[in-house]
Amino acid sequence: MPTDLVPNKGKNLDAVALGTRYLRLPVKTRLIEQCDDLMALLAEYAATHLKEGDLLFVSEKIVCITQPGRMIKIADVKTSFLARLLSRQVKNHVGTPKFRGFGHGTAPAMQLLIEEAGYPRVLFAAVVSAITRPLGIKGAFYYLVGKRAKSIDCPMSFTLAPYTEYAKRAPLDPDGVAKKIKGRFGADTVIVDANYRGAFSLGKSNNAITEKFIQELLHDNPAGQDSEMTPFFIIRKA
Repeated sequence: MPTDLVPNKGKNLDAVALGTRYLRLPVKTRLIEQCDDLMALLAEYAATHLKEGDLLFVSEKIVCITQPGRMIKIADVKTSFLARLLSRQVKNHVGTPKFRGFGHGTAPAMQLLIEEAGYPRVLFAAVVSAITRPLGIKGAFYYLVGKRAKSIDCPMSFTLAPYTEYAKRAPLDPDGVAKKIKGRFGADTVIVDANYRGAFSLGKSNNAITEKFIQELLHDNPAGQDSEMTPFFIIRKA
């Protein structure tokens, strides 16, 4: 194993997914900027570490940063009454030890979610959630608005300037991005959204890579949430 691929603080290199043990090798980069080219970054930081049979996981946040128009200053988002109303229903535990980020508990992030999913879909999801939540059924709202809308985040990072001032839209054509990466570097690729609550894919080069596999593999979010700067992960059988 390359000696420069070390786990992030408090994380393990290995994990078991679908009964098989894998190494999750984080690839550290410099601070990625909006003018950067994703393929050039992968060539510079990840390509030399790839071996036959490896999988490549790419943070959807980095895909968004390198795509035009997917990052927007929080102050520039014009929020609607619906966005302000729904954002107040999000329990992000601000001010408590459970706090992990504002997310959709801010009106700008909720506004971008509404714009991604569409007003009718969001209204339907909100009504269903209002009915099912008292029954102990959680997650109906996000299931119904879809993964792309769920991936919207605000602010994008706690600690990395200038992204503390930005919201992030959903990435454009994540399946196409994953297939392009595979075509260039030869490794099956997943564009993934991972956080402290779990992980899910937004794009794959190979549909045989299941959501259950992704969830078990990244259940503890080995990429971290703050200043780790490890947007690429090489997944290798241990």
